[in-house]
Amino acid sequence: MEIFKNIEQSIICIQNQNVIIDSDVARLYGVDTKRINEAVKNNPEKFPKGYIIGISEQEWKLLKSKFSTSIKT
Repeated sequence: MEIFKNIEQSIICIQNQNVIIDSDVARLYGVDTKRINEAVKNNPEKFPKGYIIGISEQEWKLLKSKFSTSIKT
């Protein structure tokens, strides 16, 4: 199924964990990224432990650089 292919392509490894970033979760659910972040902030008890991870500025820069080099024009 196409949706499973999209999910699989959205999984990245950060801090030795397979994760999907908030914007990809939002795309899967068909909502704005800010709505995903609001749901997490307003209802933390609804999300399992380890669902949300924090990343360092260095990890964020590395992640952004990977996305910018993978964009096909």
